[in-house]
Amino acid sequence: VAAQNCRKRKLNAILHLEEDVCNLQTQKESLKKEHSQCSRSISRMKQKLNNLYRDIFSRLRDDQGRPINPCQHIIHCSSDGSVFIIPKHLVNSEQREDNEKEQKQKS
Repeated sequence: VAAQNCRKRKLNAILHLEEDVCNLQTQKESLKKEHSQCSRSISRMKQKLNNLYRDIFSRLRDDQGRPINPCQHIIHCSSDGSVFIIPKHLVNSEQREDNEKEQKQKS
């Protein structure tokens, strides 16, 4: 009787594990679909952002009325909603300084 009960518990455990495997496979497929949808959404947003970026730069002019080169400048949006056009070489030097400060703080 003890052996019979043990076999029954073992079979029940196996059945529960098989159910868990099926549930996890279903969840995995669902997560794959969600991931795919999110990836497509991100790609669309990136494309829209690139289009907006190009549109903005096509309308911008410097003090002499010449178009601003998007290869040499970036659009910077601050937390207070201000928008600035900044030369890339200034941004790169600021980023380097920030990175150096972070590395010193970690040491």
